[in-house]
Amino acid sequence: MSDTHALPQWQDFRFFHRLRVRWAEVDMQHIVFNGHYLMYLDTAVADFWRDLALPYYPSMHRLEGDLYVVKSSLTYKGSARYDEVLEVGLRCTRIGNSSMVLTGGIFRDRQLLVAGELVYVFADPTTQTSKPMPQALKDILSAHDQGQAMASLTLGPWAAVRDLASPLRMEVFVQEQKVPADLELDEQDAHCVHALMTNRLGMPVATGRLLPAQDGVSRIGRMAVSQPLRGTGLGREVLEALMTAARERGDQRVILHAQRTAEGFYERSGFVAQGQPFEEAGIDHITMGRAL
Repeated sequence: MSDTHALPQWQDFRFFHRLRVRWAEVDMQHIVFNGHYLMYLDTAVADFWRDLALPYYPSMHRLEGDLYVVKSSLTYKGSARYDEVLEVGLRCTRIGNSSMVLTGGIFRDRQLLVAGELVYVFADPTTQTSKPMPQALKDILSAHDQGQAMASLTLGPWAAVRDLASPLRMEVFVQEQKVPADLELDEQDAHCVHALMTNRLGMPVATGRLLPAQDGVSRIGRMAVSQPLRGTGLGREVLEALMTAARERGDQRVILHAQRTAEGFYERSGFVAQGQPFEEAGIDHITMGRAL
C-alpha cells in the first residue's frame, strides 16, 4: 500500500479487534516498534476468522486448502505508545481466482495510525501450490462484508440435529473436558428441544437442549460452543433461543447446572446462583435460575 492509494478510514470497517500496547512492544523512542504493527494486523486476522464463525483449521480442512501470505505492506501515519488502546479494523477488499486481500487500519481514538494490506493465496497445503479459492469461502467473505449473519440456528428434536450436535458435544465434553462418554449421552435427548447453530460451511458451532418442564420449571443443559469460537456470542444465541422456546410453551422459570467457569456468562443473561456448589462429572457446578 502506498500513499497514492486512498487510505482506509474508520467508517470503512465493520469488524474491529481491540488490543492494548504492551511494554515489550515499545522501542527506545518510546513508541511502538514499526514491525509490531504487522503483528497487530495478524493478531486481528485470528479474530476476523472467529467473526466469520469459521474455526480456522477445521474450516480449511473442509475447504481442502489453506491460506498463505504472499505480500504484506504498511503505511505509517502516526505512532502508538505504551498502554494505549488500539482498534484494528479489517475487511476483505478484493477476491480473485486464488487470492484475497485483507485491508486493515490501526486506529487510536478513531485516528488512523497505520494502514496495512495483506495478500493471501489459497493453496494446497501439501504442495503449497495455488488452487482456485472455493466459491463457499468467497460467498462467506462477501456476506460478512455486507453485514449478514455468519451462523444460523435450528430448533428441533434430537433426530433432526443428532448428526451434527453429537460430534460437537463429544468434542467439548468428552475430548476437552474429559466427561465419560456414557454420562454425556443419555436417554433424555429424545425428549428435549435442541438448539443447533451451524456456520455457512454447515459445520456445527454451538448447541444446547431444553428438557421437559416439571411444575412450570424447565431446565437447560448440554450447552456447548466450539472452543475457537467462544466469546463470539454464539452461546448467547443458543441460550436465548432455548429460553424463548420455554417461554412459548408456557414455562414460568428455567434453571441450569452451570460450570463454575461459565457462571459469569449466565449471570449476564439474568441467571442467579442458588444453593451450594456441587460436583458433576468431576467438574464444579452451581445451580442457577431465572424467571421467564
